[in-house]
Amino acid sequence: MYQKILLAVDGSDASKRAVEEALGIAVLARARVHVLYVVSKWGVAPYAGYYEPEALGTVWREDGQIALEAVRAAMAERGIPGGIEIDETQNAADDIPSCLQRCVQRQNIDLVVMGAHGRRGAGRIVLGSVAEGLLRISTCPVLHVRSHCIETAQVGHGAHG
Repeated sequence: MYQKILLAVDGSDASKRAVEEALGIAVLARARVHVLYVVSKWGVAPYAGYYEPEALGTVWREDGQIALEAVRAAMAERGIPGGIEIDETQNAADDIPSCLQRCVQRQNIDLVVMGAHGRRGAGRIVLGSVAEGLLRISTCPVLHVRSHCIETAQVGHGAHG
């Protein structure tokens, strides 16, 4: 059974559903949960207009802290042990799946639970798929939890996809 679960969050509807799944599994397995929010200030296309990466990173770290605190409260309500962490991609060549995989290795994770937006077509091509990217490189099982409604043309900064 799973002893250590990595829960990747980004504040999206799919991520919120993944929280419920991960915490339910953790209760049943009596597992620890490590919650990770990844900031990727390099994920904005250069043609999207001028932006300041450090300012953008600050805003996304604040968003991450809000998402992590909500999960911490839910874990405390259920008596689930674990911790929270904000990590960042290292440079423009780094990506969120690689950052997640580094955490899997560093924390000796047995299972990753994350939201999957279920984008198709051009939305997936433009944004890529973080969930699919992790699935390709993960050294442990990955549970993708889709949102109730498939997100289509929304382009946001969410860390997982």
